[in-house]
Amino acid sequence: MLLEGRTAVITGAATGIGRGIAARFGREGARIVVADIDGAAAERAAAELMAEGVAAAGVRCDVTDEASVTGAVDAAVSAFGSLDVYVNNAGFTRDAVMRKMSVDDFVSVLHVHVLGAWLGTRAACAAMRAAGTRGSVVNMSSISGKVGNPGQTNYSAAKAGIVGLTKAAAKEAARYGVRVNAVQPGLIDTAMTAAMPPEVLGERLRDVPLGRIGEIGNVADAALFLASDLSSYITGTVVEVTGGRHM
Repeated sequence: MLLEGRTAVITGAATGIGRGIAARFGREGARIVVADIDGAAAERAAAELMAEGVAAAGVRCDVTDEASVTGAVDAAVSAFGSLDVYVNNAGFTRDAVMRKMSVDDFVSVLHVHVLGAWLGTRAACAAMRAAGTRGSVVNMSSISGKVGNPGQTNYSAAKAGIVGLTKAAAKEAARYGVRVNAVQPGLIDTAMTAAMPPEVLGERLRDVPLGRIGEIGNVADAALFLASDLSSYITGTVVEVTGGRHM
């Protein structure tokens, strides 16, 4: 039980990778706050976790709103008495080639990913520092932030920005015993991947040395490693979960 007695806030956790991380953390003894822009979905996800024996709560959280992010942190402390792990997972895409991408679509993606991760990291570090908690912040980047994807100048820029944010925040937070790391998933079996044309998916799979698409559980395991004491001497790092793609 790697997270026994600890409380984790996970943004964007009503579905997809965030939901997988919440379930994985719960199986390792964590108390979970499911934070999502869809409050009803967050409450449903929390109810599902509780049905599995996990202590959980669901809250609506707009990661681009400072008060909303602070509210998710406060909800964790109020419900469970502490905040030990914070996962900045919330995100979305608005894909288009540059000449067709609107300024609004560029800015909105950066706001959700970069501003959202910054607000979450700041609020989590402040709460952990005030409580004297030796906590962990895990930021969800993407391999797109390392190599770039055509049609995703906004998303690739945002995910690269999260890496810089992670490293700078890690240097600031280390003196308080708070670690900040990032995960860069590659080709993972999610709804986004399922929507790819088969020929595009096949082309990308050919670039994966391990020869298969990744699973949400693979990303959740990496997040668990960074959240737990198994990585107690690791901060400011980026863990690639890509099957070797773009190494």
